[in-house]
Amino acid sequence: MSRPSAPSDDPAGGAARGRAARPGDHDDGGARPGDHDGGTGPDARDDGAKHDDGGARVNDGGGPRAGGRGRRRHPLARFLARRIAVAVLLGFGITLVTFVLTNLVPGDPVTANLGQRALGDPAIVAQFRAEHGLDKPLPAQYLTYLGGLLHGDLGLSQQSHRPVLDDLAEFVPATIELAGGAILISLVAGVAFGVVAALRRDRLSDQVLRVLSLVGISVPTFWLALVAFYVFFFRLQITPGSGRVAPDLSAPPAVTGLYTLDAAIAGQWDVFASAAGHLITPALVLAAYTIGLLTRFTRSAVLEVLGQDYVRAARAKGLPGRVILFRYVLRSALVPIITVAGLAFGSLLSGTVLVESVFARPGIGQYAYKSATTLDLPAVMGVGLVVGLVYVLINLVVDVLYGIIDPRVRLS
Repeated sequence: MSRPSAPSDDPAGGAARGRAARPGDHDDGGARPGDHDGGTGPDARDDGAKHDDGGARVNDGGGPRAGGRGRRRHPLARFLARRIAVAVLLGFGITLVTFVLTNLVPGDPVTANLGQRALGDPAIVAQFRAEHGLDKPLPAQYLTYLGGLLHGDLGLSQQSHRPVLDDLAEFVPATIELAGGAILISLVAGVAFGVVAALRRDRLSDQVLRVLSLVGISVPTFWLALVAFYVFFFRLQITPGSGRVAPDLSAPPAVTGLYTLDAAIAGQWDVFASAAGHLITPALVLAAYTIGLLTRFTRSAVLEVLGQDYVRAARAKGLPGRVILFRYVLRSALVPIITVAGLAFGSLLSGTVLVESVFARPGIGQYAYKSATTLDLPAVMGVGLVVGLVYVLINLVVDVLYGIIDPRVRLS
């Protein structure tokens, strides 16, 4: 009688015997029924059903998710929508603040606009008040003013007896041309000087640029305008005098109101040269303060970025200095530079009164000054509204540039 064999201690041998004991492992290539015969076996049918169900679940689950992603707006679009909504609310607030502050100014517009003889006639005074809506309560005056704004009516100027919108359309382009030229000069010169000062830190060129920027910030604009006009026009006679073009030339056909651009569009290059020559000196005077400000801010921002780890890593990789400067350093330093440039452009628009007075440029500064001295309330409110809306528009543009340059801003 044979005894059962003892189990082997060799795992390899046991595994080999286990494999050898399976039927069909080596006889038919290890193919199970239904593996390659069209899936007729029960296991194959079950597996196929599972795969089909799984595929359906994946497709069913993926469809809504894909559709949801398609319906979601881009982060930049949401960012722009929020900023535009805020700009609209700010515009409404500007109208209210402008109206309230204008009516709080001490003085009576009737006294400022009517002569002494007319003031003695109550009928003339009552007619003047009724004509300009001064006989109504302040809330009613504001609602009337707001309703006119919605229809593009800023009221009638008590000084020129013309619609305020027509006056602004005549004077605003001259100021925009002057401020635009000043901010363009400021950006090119200020950013270039700031980068040079940062790259050559504590050297002679850095010290000179820092002193010049301090002088540009400290010198009063009206004093610099008087000195520039006296030296370059009266003494040296190398720059044109007052006005926007030479007296023997006529203004170009009005398209935008900017003489340089309109002359270039019309092909009147003699008018273009004269308009550019009359623009360069006041633009340089107006840009002196902004150049100094941008130089110091650019130097500080570039020095801060130069100390970052990714700039050191780019240098360690052997990247050219030009690539490091324009691709890594300037892009990271642009955010504070854009902020200062936006605020500077707004201040240039509101600070052109003295420069326009010295160079006799018919701009919004001169119009605002004459309107304020005669208590022309519709004109003063129109100027305040334009300046406030320019600030809102500049802040909107700055916010959009933030989102384009730095993705972290729009994602936050």
